[in-house]
Amino acid sequence: MITRILPAVGDPDAARALTGLAAQLPDAEPAAPVPDSTALLDTLARLAAESLDELPEVVLVHERIAPVPALDLIRDLVLRFPAVGVVLVTADTSPALLTAAMDSGARGIVTFPLGYDALAERVQAASAWSAGMRRHLGSTAVELYGGGPGGAAGGSGQVVAVTGAKGGVGTTLAAVQLALAAQASGRSTVLLDLDLQSGDVASYLDVQFRRSVADLAAISDISPRVVQDAVYAHESGVGLLLAPADGERGEEITDRVARQTVNALRGRYDVVVVDCGTYVTSATATAIEMADQAVLLLTPDVVAVRAAKRMVRLWDRLQIRKAEETVTVLNRGARGSEIQPSLVARITGTRAARTSVPDVPKELQAVVDAGRLQDLDSKSVVKQALWGLAGEIGLVEAPSVPGGGATGHGRKGGRGTRRLGKSDRGAVTLEFAGMFPLVLTVIGLLWQCALYGYTYSLAGNAADEAARAATAAAAVQGDDAGACAAAGKEHLPGAWQGAAISCVTEGDVMKATVKVDVPLFFPGIETGWSVRAEAGAADETQDSP
Repeated sequence: MITRILPAVGDPDAARALTGLAAQLPDAEPAAPVPDSTALLDTLARLAAESLDELPEVVLVHERIAPVPALDLIRDLVLRFPAVGVVLVTADTSPALLTAAMDSGARGIVTFPLGYDALAERVQAASAWSAGMRRHLGSTAVELYGGGPGGAAGGSGQVVAVTGAKGGVGTTLAAVQLALAAQASGRSTVLLDLDLQSGDVASYLDVQFRRSVADLAAISDISPRVVQDAVYAHESGVGLLLAPADGERGEEITDRVARQTVNALRGRYDVVVVDCGTYVTSATATAIEMADQAVLLLTPDVVAVRAAKRMVRLWDRLQIRKAEETVTVLNRGARGSEIQPSLVARITGTRAARTSVPDVPKELQAVVDAGRLQDLDSKSVVKQALWGLAGEIGLVEAPSVPGGGATGHGRKGGRGTRRLGKSDRGAVTLEFAGMFPLVLTVIGLLWQCALYGYTYSLAGNAADEAARAATAAAAVQGDDAGACAAAGKEHLPGAWQGAAISCVTEGDVMKATVKVDVPLFFPGIETGWSVRAEAGAADETQDSP
């Protein structure tokens, strides 16, 4: 049996030594080493999306891997990829490290300097454990890892990090409504406020609770049972893990605390929504890196777009989130605004959400002032847009209407389902389809009126010319009737050549009469309508008095 080994080593010398020794192991197939934790997680997620069988049996994690500490990375790997055996490579042989590695889920430790026998023994043990786990799981990658990249790991909740490009773009409002939407769809949901110095989740939901995420900072091993004691059960059903009331305590929340807290929450809840505020700390950077979805909010103004671009570039430099893995959401948008989601996507390199949140401050003022954001009216277009966003990013399992509960099969439920999933997409098309026949009718009537007027003008001009020609012919004793008809038809276009033209002498005036049919829409199509024009000219054959 071939044992596939994936080394995760940042130091080039250590990578060469580890890969070279692993290649000498019997039936071993070492892959090219990955240089950091981000590349390792991306590689495993990509392989898991293809098939469970594509995952390596053993991952070797070097103690100096960055940016995530080795033990935290091992804990994350074990949670997200339980069918992979993880071995820690370290120079520390202390019992404390051994205990910590085992607690994190490592299947063994290999110490420096590297030895062939020790490495072979640990790799063989981890490979055997991995094979047993895969037989026990007996599932495909889709079942185990929730549908590939961006999905939650099997047996764990989905994490969504909500961040603002700058202050005042509606980050907390969006995070709260996303959590309420997920809870209303029947999924257990917790809202973690990591806006550590100015978190407003408690104010928006009218909550007074003495415990916060800062109370977990002093605990070395944060388990789901421990973190549950700090979670407030809100009346809406959403669990709340709040930011500390004293902003200075936010410094106690390190990346270790954030990582263990998020892992503990995702092990207990179906959905974990994290309010990351508008600035990057070690805690928020960890949450964004661990998130299955990262949502970046901004408003349709140049300053906010620039701030979003800076934020995306910062995440990329810190290797916590790639631009194409970020979803940007335009808040307070309008159809007439020059800045639209497509423009934001081109500037920032991110994926723009199809859903934009409209600017209707009157809908929000009462509930925000009262601290009762959960009471926002179900007819609110802001609420409908944010719940539609929840469906777009996969937080909602079943279609639901704003206000709670899954929709039924009735007429009202169907309308709510369409609004949740698609917002107002297609409204312009439907309006155009309804107005198009009316527009065509109006255009047709205007065109027919123009043809009627044009025909009348042609008839009048032809009558004038016919009268003058008949008078001239009569003066030389010619064929005045023939001259009359010829002159009249000469001044009529081809489609009007069927006109009836006649000239008669009435006293000392030669009078010409032209009767022309009015075409229907296009020349040549007769309608039965006609116009009659008359003109006269002095008969020059009569003697002057």
